[in-house]
Amino acid sequence: MSQEPDLRINPELDLVLDRVVDVPPRLVWRAWTEAEQLKKWFVPRPWTIPEASVDLRPGGMFRTVMQNPEGERFPNEGCYLEIVPERRLVWTDALTEGYRPAGAGFMTATLHLFAEGAGTRYVAVAQHADPETRAKHEEMGFVEGWGTCLTQLVELVKSW
Repeated sequence: MSQEPDLRINPELDLVLDRVVDVPPRLVWRAWTEAEQLKKWFVPRPWTIPEASVDLRPGGMFRTVMQNPEGERFPNEGCYLEIVPERRLVWTDALTEGYRPAGAGFMTATLHLFAEGAGTRYVAVAQHADPETRAKHEEMGFVEGWGTCLTQLVELVKSW
């Protein structure tokens, strides 16, 4: 890979998905930052996202509702911390809109996008407060789940 950024990964606390995909960063960014696009790829099928909200600004809300095949809904709400268009997106579930504390948060996530030829080096980092929370997220299937979602994102972008 042509770029080796300093991502400051702590292997005891962080989970990482690092993959090169054959779509440009601008399209990956669009899939991540438009609520209607998020609904189409942000959860592994056959689960769905019936609701999504994106207020793309520091302090803005990032909200999705995941629905399993049985119809149960699981809301997820967070707050954007940093936005560098087509390069980096940082959000956390420890805060809600306007940096309001959410109680016990699970993670802070950073999406790094780097141009890699005609494609994108996609690095998703999930940071956790302690090794136990990291382990729980890993056991929930972070790499497989986020990897499946990335594959779905690429499929969606290629359909535009």
